[in-house]
Amino acid sequence: MNTVISAQNLRKSYAGQAVVNGVNIAINKGECFGLLGPNGAGKTTTLRLLLGLTAPDSGEVGLLGRTVPHHAREARLRVGVVPQMDNLDPDFSVAENLLVYGRYFGMKDPEIKARIPALLEFANLTHKKDAKIPTLSGGMKRRLTLARALVNDPEIIFLDEPTTGLDPQARHLIWQRLREVTQQGKTLLLTTHYMDEAERLCHRLAIMDLGMLIAQDSPRALIAQHIEPQVVEVFGEGAGKWALEHAAHYAQRFEVSGETAFCYVADAGPLLEHLGERKELRYLHRPANLEDVFLKLTGREMRE
Repeated sequence: MNTVISAQNLRKSYAGQAVVNGVNIAINKGECFGLLGPNGAGKTTTLRLLLGLTAPDSGEVGLLGRTVPHHAREARLRVGVVPQMDNLDPDFSVAENLLVYGRYFGMKDPEIKARIPALLEFANLTHKKDAKIPTLSGGMKRRLTLARALVNDPEIIFLDEPTTGLDPQARHLIWQRLREVTQQGKTLLLTTHYMDEAERLCHRLAIMDLGMLIAQDSPRALIAQHIEPQVVEVFGEGAGKWALEHAAHYAQRFEVSGETAFCYVADAGPLLEHLGERKELRYLHRPANLEDVFLKLTGREMRE
């Protein structure tokens, strides 16, 4: 495989607190790789280290065959970035934002202008090419930020929570566009808090917590490795009491969070039969998913 992003024993601390603690990673050309973790896990710092925007305390980073941060500027000419927060220029139109951004890569205006129609079509913004940024919806701004990241025809795109705050229609359109990008052979490095997004888009992913990568594989493999195949969520006012008295008889493992008991089972039949007799309880039977893995490995407690 052709590795285009790599990190070996990457470390970064602030005020004596390890934010990135011994990260090892290798991402291959044409792969969508996800980086998941709670707030404060070190995801954004890891992205900055891989881009050469932050110098590591120790460790080695490679980006498109270049040593980072020493040769980061040359490597970033072949990289696109979708930041966590949109930073479009409100004084320019949609098309002008693309034009000005392309100049940062040393591209000539005729070259950029030749790419703009395809980028606007990609973002479904052709009809908005002359609109100013404040008139756009949140979904339009996000699609424009994605199109802007492609203006230099990059080999790698870094995406930091690209669909946060968007409605379902906008999210699905961006997912479709990201699939198209990977089909073109480009490499994506994606951070997200949406587990369904990671399951749909990522060929492989890593779960990060407290600055360390604690699990790494394909979404399907992680689910198979860490979670029983079926989950029954039992909820209602008496779910916690019911779980303490009965869940261990039917489930390989269970957790109670608020008014919901999560029962992890290999065979849900006996539990569903039992619940059918408990009319005071409601339940949901579903296959295990990536969110179950994430919560098992990082915990259900809120992080501040």
